[in-house]
Formats: sequence, structure tokens, C-alpha cells
Amino acid sequence: MFQKLIDLVEECETIVNGYAPLGEIVNYLNSSHMVVALNEAYYTFTKDERQLLTIGNESISITDWINELKWAPSSVASLSELTMEELNWKRPVVLRDTNDKILGIVTAEKWISSMQQEYEKMATYFQTLSETINDAVTAVDKEGNVICWNNTSELTYKIKKEKIIGRKLKDHFHTEALVLHRILREGRPVRGAYHRPNDVNHVLINASPIIMNNQIEGGIAIERDITKIIRLNEELTSSLPVLVHQDHPYSSIVGNSKKIKEAIGMAQKVAHADIPVLLKGESGAGKEMLAQAIHYGGSKSTGPYVTVNCSVIPPALLEIELFGFQNDAFEEERQGKQIGKIEQAYNGTLFIEDIDKMTLPLQEKLLEYLVNHSFYRVGGTEEITTNTRIVASSSTLSLEDVVKEGDFNEKLYYHLSVITINIPPLRERTEDIIPLIRHYVSEFCSSYHKATPEIDSKVMKILVEYDWPGNVRELRNVVERFIILSDQSLITIDEIPENIIKVVEKKSMTLKETTQEMEARKIEVVEIENALRKTYGNKSAAANLLGISRGTLYNKIKEYGL
Repeated sequence: MFQKLIDLVEECETIVNGYAPLGEIVNYLNSSHMVVALNEAYYTFTKDERQLLTIGNESISITDWINELKWAPSSVASLSELTMEELNWKRPVVLRDTNDKILGIVTAEKWISSMQQEYEKMATYFQTLSETINDAVTAVDKEGNVICWNNTSELTYKIKKEKIIGRKLKDHFHTEALVLHRILREGRPVRGAYHRPNDVNHVLINASPIIMNNQIEGGIAIERDITKIIRLNEELTSSLPVLVHQDHPYSSIVGNSKKIKEAIGMAQKVAHADIPVLLKGESGAGKEMLAQAIHYGGSKSTGPYVTVNCSVIPPALLEIELFGFQNDAFEEERQGKQIGKIEQAYNGTLFIEDIDKMTLPLQEKLLEYLVNHSFYRVGGTEEITTNTRIVASSSTLSLEDVVKEGDFNEKLYYHLSVITINIPPLRERTEDIIPLIRHYVSEFCSSYHKATPEIDSKVMKILVEYDWPGNVRELRNVVERFIILSDQSLITIDEIPENIIKVVEKKSMTLKETTQEMEARKIEVVEIENALRKTYGNKSAAANLLGISRGTLYNKIKEYGL
């Protein structure tokens, strides 16, 4: 930028004595493009103005001639001050350095040309940036006229640039549905907000006002189209599988281990109590199944069962999903309303998965609902009251630590954790693996119309010894896989995923090595005890008998606690 300003400067001659005769100026302009005369102020004369100077008396002083014609002085500035609005550009501006040395002059023509080039360059940068961004970019001036509409905006809203650039944004969208219009009025930025600019699109929007000299000059909005996500979420929600038998829900949860029986027993006790329940367990442990069992086996069984997953829905959208959306500012015929999950589950159960992934502000709003049983839709002013039971789950087993770290609302945690049911991982209830395998074999053979096969004992051994990091869900998937792929009456090791076999083999080898090591330690302990007994406790003699140093013997006695 500094070099750009230097390029604008034109060299000039300087006459220090303002009382020099006018003829000197004329003579200088014969060979110079510009001359600066210094009196009490700076006065500039260009070659084009030479004819005007020759009309006057060449012997008259420059000062008198300036006073007689009321010749306007030039502004004086340093390089850093060239952009100041106070400068008078009617005459060329005199440029000087910090030591008051005149560097030259800058004419209005060159300054305007430079600003025009800079404007064109910045406009090109902005246009390139807007087209580089994958989201829809809209910019408007203070009157609401569109000055930028990128290609993504065209694809999102099916409006060509030539149809909208230079026109009012409200010509294509309802005024009250436009975040940019609100920003032009209020001057407050918007970050990550859910927005419905029309009846078709759902977007997440970031928008900011353009402010110059404390005045709003326009606004810019960047919108991420989440319409497909919304539609997919609606489809998934509408097609949620029922994992339990609705008439006998707890019979669908297979297991004879003490821990799983305790979890089922507690669920049966609280199913008819209209209070929140918190389910804790690893991913795939069966939290969704137990939540359905609580619903269908309790007082809310005749109502709807609705679920929402906090880990897969963007935070700004999650609030809409839970509490719904309503823009009361719409005209009646364009009333915008979306019913949230809490309302959808009226007189039923809402299962909130991975509640620990919910943002703190949303946790606060959920807490208010649990306390008051009422809420407001996003953008709405009508208080909604509904009797919906909340069952929440967390894959974070140490949710208390998350509360201590300040990442989970303490009051919400204590409100939810009055009834907490811990679902054990499959590796802690290995006695349930074989019953689960038989249950899933029967289920999938019925689904795929296949005869029930036998399972090789080697396969059973591998499946029991595997740790199942994906828990019951992973086991179910593995069983479904070998039922689909096998056409034989016997399930062999060939139908088991190779990664499971490798993990079990490695585990077996490690266990074998550990066992051998323990056996070696036992033998060494016996040898040391025998040596000490033979030498009547003399450690030096015992060390010689064992063929080791006395120091090594002392260390082993300490290690084995002898």
C-alpha cells in the first residue's frame, strides 16, 4: 500500500520565498509540470495554469498575486493522512515527510483513479471469495438492494443473478422472513441461527451488518442449506424401528446376568412413574431398547414414542427439533410453524439420545420445561404446555465429571439422575452372549426365511471370547451377517469377520504369555524359598546357591513379598 501511494506522487519545484516575483513561477513552469510556492500556506501551480499566470504583471510578488486572485491554498498531508476526508482535493495535495520536507504533490485525478482501481480490486476479491464459499452468500445495501448473489444462492433458491442483483430482496422473499432486513433495522449480528426464508428451504445462517462511521450501510448473510438434513431426519424419525415386543416389551431384552436383570428390574419399577429417567451405557449397549421398553411397558404406552439424537443434529437445528418453530410476524396466510419433538410426544415419551452432546443454553431451556412442563417455540410467543415424559441417555459414563468441568448443566443433571439406570457392556455379561446369539439367529432366520443352522463350537468360543466394543448392536450385526451369507446347515469360522478372529487370537496369545509368566514367577518363588530354607535364611549363601548376586536376591525377595 505504501508503494502504491508513492507511485501517486508527482515531483515538483519549490519556491520558498513567497515574495518572489510572479515571473519566477512562469519560468519554472516552462520546464516543470508542477510548482509549489510557500508563503503562510502551500500554493500549487500546474503547467496548464501557466497561461493564466502570464496575464498578470510578472514583477508582482507571488503573495500579492495570490491575494488578488484569491488563489486557494493546497492541503498538506503525510502518506498516512492521504485518506483523510478533511483534505481539500480542489487543488493538488502537497505531500511532505515527518521532517516537513516536501516529497511532491498528489492530484485529485490520480487519487480518484487509484481509488477506482482499489475499489475494483476489492470488489474482485469479494466476488471471488463469495464464489469460493460453498454456502449461499447474499449482500445487500442499506436500502435492501441485492449487490451480491453467488452461485450457491442460485442453486439453493433457484433464482438467477440477473433476476435479483440490483433489486430488492423483498421482491423474492417475504419481508418478515428475511434476517438481513432485521439486521438493517437493528444492527445486531446473527450466528448459527436456524432460519426458514421461504416454504421450501431450511438454512443455518450467519449474518452481520456492514457498519461505517457508526452507520449501517448494508448487510451480508451466509446460509448453509440444511433442507436435505431436515428431510432425512423427518424420514428417519417417521420410520424408527420398534425394537421390543409392544405387548411384552421386557421379554425382548435377552439376558440372565445379574447386571442386566438389575437394569430391567429398575426400568419396570419406574415405567409407571411419570418422572424423567437417565440411561447410561456404552454405545450399542441397548439404551434405545430399554427406553422403548419403559415406554411400552409403562403409563405412556398408548401415547407416541419419539426420539431425537443430540450427536447428529446441528446445535442450532436441535432447538427447533425439540421445541418447534413459529414466526408470529408472518401474515396469517403464510403462518410458519413447525411442531417440535416435545409436542409430537404429547402424552407419550421423548427419548433424547446423547444428551451430553446438547449445548448448555439448550440444556437450560430443557430444564425449564422439566420444571414447568411448558415452553415457547423458537420465534413464538405462545406458551405451550404438554405432558411428555423424558427419557435421556448418555454414552459418557462419568457424566458427573462433565458436570464438574462445567460442560453439563448441574441442575439438569440432578433433575435427570433421580432415576439412573446403568446398562452394562456386553464384555461384563459374557454369560448373556450365547442366549443373545440364539435369539438373533432365530430372529434373522425368520426374517430371511431360512432354516435355523447349527453353530460350530469354535465359532461360539470366538464369539464368547471377543470383547464386543460395539456391544449388543455389534453382536446383532455379526449374527445377521453370517445368517445372510451362509447357505450351509453349519456356521463355521469362515463366516466370522476376520478382524474379530484376529482380535481373539491376539487376546489368547497375550493371555497365554501372561499365564506362562505367572507360572515362571511361581517356580522362581519356590526356588528362592527352598534356597533360603536350605541356608537357614542366610541370604548370601542362598544367592550363591541360586547363582545370582546378593543384590538381585534382595530385589526379588522384596518384589515377591517373601
